[in-house]
Amino acid sequence: MADSSLTIDVATLPAPAQKILDPKSPAPLRQMAAKGIAPGLKPGDALTVVVLLAKSDDAAVAAAAAATLDKLPAPLLNGALGGALHAGVLDAIATKYAHDAAMMEKILTQPNILPDTVADIAARANEAVAELVATNEERMLANPAIIEKLYMNKSTRMSTADRILELAVRNKIELRGIPAYKEAAAAIVNELIMEPSPEPTPDDELFKATEEIAAKVDLDATTEDAVEVDEETGEEIVRDKFLPLYAQIDQMTVSQKIRRAMLGTASERALLVRDRNRLVCLAAVQSPMIQENEIVRISASRQISEDVLRTISQDKRWGSSHQLKLNLVQNPRCPFAFSSRLIAHLREHELRSLSKSKNVSGAIAKAARQQLERKGIK
Repeated sequence: MADSSLTIDVATLPAPAQKILDPKSPAPLRQMAAKGIAPGLKPGDALTVVVLLAKSDDAAVAAAAAATLDKLPAPLLNGALGGALHAGVLDAIATKYAHDAAMMEKILTQPNILPDTVADIAARANEAVAELVATNEERMLANPAIIEKLYMNKSTRMSTADRILELAVRNKIELRGIPAYKEAAAAIVNELIMEPSPEPTPDDELFKATEEIAAKVDLDATTEDAVEVDEETGEEIVRDKFLPLYAQIDQMTVSQKIRRAMLGTASERALLVRDRNRLVCLAAVQSPMIQENEIVRISASRQISEDVLRTISQDKRWGSSHQLKLNLVQNPRCPFAFSSRLIAHLREHELRSLSKSKNVSGAIAKAARQQLERKGIK
């Protein structure tokens, strides 16, 4: 349902604006106004007219108005922002300037701007605009979605992400829009948060450098992994291709690793899911970016922690993957309470194999035999 606060009452506009918006008004007048040219109207009213015309039933007028909103004339925009604009107008133009810090300074101080509009800005902002959004702690605390969007925006500085996360933790706010919030919150408690800095911090530089290195390291999760198993020891070792990225990640704090686990590439997740810190591992498999083929490969590893396998088995996103279910049942590190529930989903030949396998626990082999018996298969 649309927010009623965004609805602009035409009756509140000056008579010339109402005349332009009247569907019976001359087409040339409406076309001219759609381009931001409305003699006799103040800039704020002229911009409001453009926003309303962008929703016109007249396709030609709506297209002209939409084109104007995409590239507003500076005199019209600056003039309009000199006064208080309607929330609906601000919502229509705000995200178009999510990469323009100078213009966003004016937009964010508008008295009628809605929290949802600020959250949309936060989700799309570049680094400079994200810094502007993050300065208003009172607004963020009243509207936690803004913190969530900033944290999950890759352009937000790492130091800023840490600071606003700590702000939420300190004020006992649960951020459900951050998939691994509990892990991130637990990590931030043990880390020193610096005061806001006008310049990027060393942590920010490390975070950005890691992103740049990760972008150059491709991983096709359907055919490869970031590690390989040593045949003599059975331990996983990082493949040469991923060593530079591994070295970069190894310098990070737990908070940094958790954020990269949620926002980074498949290569980063393949390394971070094996991190020494369980909070980092859990963040990797809760990432909104992770794909089913990654999860399938992770579930097959016998070096992955029980906590990770438990989290995967409880994630409804992967409920339709048969290969995942088979992997979890076959993986001796998956807690029996979870793997045993998946036995009933396996096929006859898989159950037969499991019932005789020496590579699974005795409990799983027994459960497979019992399932065969229940099906009347000998």
